[in-house]
Parts: sequence; C-alpha cells; structure tokens
Amino acid sequence: MEIETAVQALRDGELVAFPTETVYGLGANAQNPAAVRKIFEAKGRPTSHPVIVHLDSPRFLHRWVREVPETATRLAERFWPGPLTMVMPRAPNVHDVVTGGQDTVAIRVPSHPMAQQLLTAFGGGIAAPSANRYGKLSPTRAEHVREELGDSVKVILDGGECQIGLESTIVSFEGQNVRLLRPGGVTAAQIRQVVGELLVGANLESPRVPGGTPSHYAPTTPMAIVPAGEIDAHAAALSEGGRRVAALAQRLPLKAHKYVTWINAGRRPEQYGHDLYANLRTLDKAGCQQILVQDVPEGEPWDAIRDRLLRAASSVSESDDSGAMAVLP
Repeated sequence: MEIETAVQALRDGELVAFPTETVYGLGANAQNPAAVRKIFEAKGRPTSHPVIVHLDSPRFLHRWVREVPETATRLAERFWPGPLTMVMPRAPNVHDVVTGGQDTVAIRVPSHPMAQQLLTAFGGGIAAPSANRYGKLSPTRAEHVREELGDSVKVILDGGECQIGLESTIVSFEGQNVRLLRPGGVTAAQIRQVVGELLVGANLESPRVPGGTPSHYAPTTPMAIVPAGEIDAHAAALSEGGRRVAALAQRLPLKAHKYVTWINAGRRPEQYGHDLYANLRTLDKAGCQQILVQDVPEGEPWDAIRDRLLRAASSVSESDDSGAMAVLP
C-alpha cells in the first residue's frame, strides 16, 4: 500500500523519499522537469548540480543514455544493482534540470529491496539526490528526512537504516578509460578488476557530479580533523573552562573529560562508514561548540570515509606526522 501511495505521488509530480543501500534519496519523476525542480527547492540545491537517475534495471538505459560504453556494460554486469553511479552521454529527451545543463547523465540501479519495489512499480526513472538540505549530512534513517525536510516531502518510505551509509561511487568514461570521480561502496580495486586501468580524481574536462564540491556532507557545528594520537589532548585543551566539545574517535578516551561528548566509532571501516552520518548528527545535536574527528587510517577501505570527512571539515590539523588524511589524488 505504501509503495502504491508513493508511486501515485511521483505520478502527480510530488516528492518521495525512499531508502537505498547507500543513503535515503529525495525522488521525483525524472521525466517531469517541474517535479525535479521541487527537489532543488526542497534541498536549497544549486540548479547547476546534476541529480542521479535511479532505474530498477539496465533495461531502461536506452531511454536515458545516448551510447553505453563497453566498459560501462561490464561494470553494470558486475556491480548493478549496487552502490555504483555511472555518468554517460545523455539521450536527447533528458531534461537539463536532471543533468545540470551538461551533456551527460548519471545513472544508478540501487539494490535496496524497497527502492527496487518502488522503481519497478513506478516503471520509469526516479531522479534522486540525498534527502537532506544541500551541503548537510546525508540521511541514513527515515527520521533524518522528516527532521530536515518535513512537509516538503509528500511520502517518506521507511526502509530502516541504510546498509552502507555513504553515497555511491561515481565513475565517468573517456573513450575506453574509466575515471573515478567519487569514492564509495564500490572500491577502486574492485573497479580495476573489471576494467584494468582506472583514472582517479576529476580533471578539467570531467563532468560535475553530486558531492563534488570542496565543502559538503557537513554538520552545522564546526568540525576539525585532528591527528590520531592527539585527539585526547585537543579535546582536553578545547574543553578547558567549560567549553563543550564533541569527539568522534576510533577508541575510548584515555580518561573521561567533563565537557566532552565522546563517540567511539571503532576501527572497522564498514561499521564506521555505516554509522558516520548518524554519529555526526548525534554530535551535532549535543550542544557543543566544536566537533573533533580522529584522523582515519590510510588505505582503500577508508577512502570514501576520508573523502566525506575532508568535505565535512571546516579545518584539518596539519601536525600529523603520518600524513594519513592526505587529500585523494
């Protein structure tokens, strides 16, 4: 019944929030430009930012994509449904509001059962960025969407907590080459297994993609990334005199600090990523003046997490001798 209500809302040009395995999406009928514009209004999102079109399977690709690179077909066979978004040449009928005025369109086939049910019942493409205010923390639970967007969303489908908790990996294509534009649940190593060589990071010719701005995914409270071994010292120094400080670390504090709200997010990247936005929301509501985040380790399992933290941070401490928070190339 919920799915039917959501499908009718989409057909009526309304907005529907729905769960995917990555984060909750704010969806509109991708073939209805007026409906897609409502997404930008609800989010406060610049119209130059493209949105991702979600499909239930690659069978409808020809409606959205002018030509599918051979490498894209191989990636689709391996990773769809799943947390991979592919940017390809758009079909002539795809509206500028979906593509941010570019000649490319971003497509994803999500694996979440409720997203699949919605897409199959709707029978078309659903344009959907994350269901939050522009530049803020992405929602991984239905209540996050309600808190942030409220009445601007006609239907909010509750599919529980998102399994991955970080936005999808985004790739684009340059001839036979594949370029990684945003790290996510599908890692660079997994993509290389399918396509061989992989270009990493945007260049001047790369299309604009969601989450590509230097500042994004940010809490309202100022957030700083500090070297792994220094988070206790930073927390102690900042909370002197009764200043309230929040800390997101990978271990328990060395000693209790009266004015510090501390979350131990653990050392497992999958769990850390799954909980990241929910943890940052908790710390954002803790009434603190600063959020400190312990620098995460080097290595590909942490790449997507590091990318989101760097975009969320208002400052990054330079004193780390390990260089662990180096910006992705």
